[in-house]
Amino acid sequence: MPRLLHPALPLLLGATLTFRALRRTLCRLPLPVHVRADPLRTWRWHNLLVSFAHSIVSGIWALLCVWQTPDMLVEIETAWSLSGYLLVCFSAGYFIHDTVDIVASGQTRASWEYLVHHIMAMGAFFSGIFWSSFVGGGVLTLLVEVSNIFLTIRMMMKISNAHDHLLYRVNKYVNLVMYFLFRLAPQAYLTHFFLRYVNQRTLGTFLLGILLMLDVMIIIYFSRLLRSDFCPERVPKKQHKDKFLTE
Repeated sequence: MPRLLHPALPLLLGATLTFRALRRTLCRLPLPVHVRADPLRTWRWHNLLVSFAHSIVSGIWALLCVWQTPDMLVEIETAWSLSGYLLVCFSAGYFIHDTVDIVASGQTRASWEYLVHHIMAMGAFFSGIFWSSFVGGGVLTLLVEVSNIFLTIRMMMKISNAHDHLLYRVNKYVNLVMYFLFRLAPQAYLTHFFLRYVNQRTLGTFLLGILLMLDVMIIIYFSRLLRSDFCPERVPKKQHKDKFLTE
């Protein structure tokens, strides 16, 4: 019989439904008082809890993949492992879930930056999932989730009005270091690698375009992060009520 479905589709569906079930479970946890009083903050809190869980699992998983298959650091296009492939499927499922959650919750306008990021990330991951190319690149990209652990802690403390706590002050420095090590450095390394495809018309060229757009977004987010945590006097009094680093 002809193959009607790609074998990765059940993996993507399973991962998406897993994050959906996780969200429903996390919604039963008690909320901080400052969060409970605002429906928008309540939604953000639940959304960030799922993001936090994804970051912990995928960040550690990505480190293990690189440790088990160090060729991924060099052979970004051809290096492959079952663990790395499953990780890319797992994270793609998270991005599908979060995209649906944002749209279904009516937060499209407030979180449009997330949606743009998710669409680009899914486009890149699908190349590894359906064409079995650049799985190593997908794993290296997911090293950013180590940084996201501390970034999510920061955002959760901000929306719960705990930004004056000692933990927040310690985390902002740890977050800055992790941002350099696991977001800026891997992104710069990957961009340098993919520049070899600049004059070609291949999948690598498509991924280079995505990387360059992500580079711009990362630089903008980094400037916001520095301004908010280290130069607060430069932050406008009227903040946009979005879910990203401006909060």
